[in-house]
Amino acid sequence: MILLIVIIGAAAGFLATRFMKVQADVPTTIAIGVVGSVVGWLILRVLVAVTGAVAMFIGAVLGAVLLLWLWQRYGPK
Repeated sequence: MILLIVIIGAAAGFLATRFMKVQADVPTTIAIGVVGSVVGWLILRVLVAVTGAVAMFIGAVLGAVLLLWLWQRYGPK
């Protein structure tokens, strides 16, 4: 598992240093990649949690609207 993290970190660090045009040695590139991966993972977890809550709220509102429409259309008169 740690080897996979180092490999992904090295690749991420390599790409990040190329995108930003930064010259860094291999250990620094790997460290940047590993730490950047952790930061990116945390940011994505927060975004998924927030959008998940928003999606649940939108689904709840749509479900309630549908239920009200069915109740008005077919419910007791």
